[in-house]
Amino acid sequence: MRLHGLSRYTLVWPFLRKRTFKLFRHLALSHKDMDATDATSTEKKEWVLEQDNELRFEVELQHQAELVLTHGQAEIFGTELVKNKVYSFRSGDKVAVFTWHGCTIELQGKLEAAYVASETPMVIYLNLHVAMEQLRQKAEKSIPPTIGPKVMVCGPMDVGKSTLCRLLLNYAVRMGRRPIYVDLDLGQGSIAIPGTIGALLVERPADVEEGFSLQTPLVYHHGINNPMANLKLYSCLVEEVSKNVHKRFEEKEKARVSGCIVNTCGWVTGEGFRLLLDIAKSFDVNAVLVIDQEKIYNQLKSRLPDAVQVLHLPKSGGVVERSKDVRRQKRDEKVREYFYGGRTPLYPHVFDVNFADIKIYKIGAPSVPDSCLPLGMEPEINELKTVLVHPSRDLLHCVCSVSTAISEQDAVTSNVAGFIVITNVDMENQTFTILSPAPRPLPYKILLLSTIKFMDLK
Repeated sequence: MRLHGLSRYTLVWPFLRKRTFKLFRHLALSHKDMDATDATSTEKKEWVLEQDNELRFEVELQHQAELVLTHGQAEIFGTELVKNKVYSFRSGDKVAVFTWHGCTIELQGKLEAAYVASETPMVIYLNLHVAMEQLRQKAEKSIPPTIGPKVMVCGPMDVGKSTLCRLLLNYAVRMGRRPIYVDLDLGQGSIAIPGTIGALLVERPADVEEGFSLQTPLVYHHGINNPMANLKLYSCLVEEVSKNVHKRFEEKEKARVSGCIVNTCGWVTGEGFRLLLDIAKSFDVNAVLVIDQEKIYNQLKSRLPDAVQVLHLPKSGGVVERSKDVRRQKRDEKVREYFYGGRTPLYPHVFDVNFADIKIYKIGAPSVPDSCLPLGMEPEINELKTVLVHPSRDLLHCVCSVSTAISEQDAVTSNVAGFIVITNVDMENQTFTILSPAPRPLPYKILLLSTIKFMDLK
């Protein structure tokens, strides 16, 4: 099955179907902006950037913008721009164009804002990359080669965690490395649709417009866009991803030497903090990057082993906090792009499936109170229990994961091959109508129900 424009039903196979880090201390940077403008005009405007400057802009809703590098060198989140090539950006895109040596940019479109920042955290991020590359070189020279840096990025919502991961991954790939990217953010992840976590071997820099190539991601179904709703399931899936990442390290020397970068969600208090500790332990990370929140930095520094280097990083001045409505809209867009594509259009299929040909399960059952259990009986772990879902109109518009599991018992810890949406339930004829990225038949018979819903208005 396709994930974001990739080969049909081909996820996961390269991974597995079933089964002393020192960083530079940073100097705090103050944020200075210059040449601010409301950028409401759609006329083409030329921006001249001095060395170490960053052009930040946001595309106005329901509009587009085009950017061209006409002189010098520049990059967007670690991906180098090609001179005289037109780059298109969509409604709501937030972009930062950075130059180490100076450049000239032409920008056309209706923008919410556009300005040049003279001071950024890019020098700190470059130092991080250099330190990680030194560790990769050290791992490469070992006999046999050892595992390179394993870095976890954490912090509250909307501080630039995903952007930092993308930048460090791009820099690594440009050095000829093949790091593994692990995205554990259920709500705003970049590897698959909301309600899932996964890992991806990064072999080439992210496309400026489309992001990383998603040809062979490893994806697991949680079904809810918040880990709090089922902590045991979330922790179980994190362990599965970790096992497969380390399996990849054993099989591929280039990935082993390159290491991995783990992105986390923005839940950092209470149980969320304990999850961060569990994630660090599962992946055996040797560095933790904490963006913005000094409290979390100090808590992690005191709770993690001394061998784990914890570094506090400033938040970039270009990071914009998103409202709940904007975050919900981004989740909806992610599902729509899976089926219909983004800048490159896709053409999904609609067909009927008999009730008898598939089985739909939900992971997680209500807990039974201890007072209702027979004397001496231990309660079951209901959070990891698969519950058969009977066909009904309640399934209308529900997104389901197509599990690679052969039996119900394996459904929780098996990766998924892709996703479908139930667009109609015909109780009389005992059929589901589904929206699928690939033509019939479905490659597997077990579907996992999620709380994500998608209204197909096309």
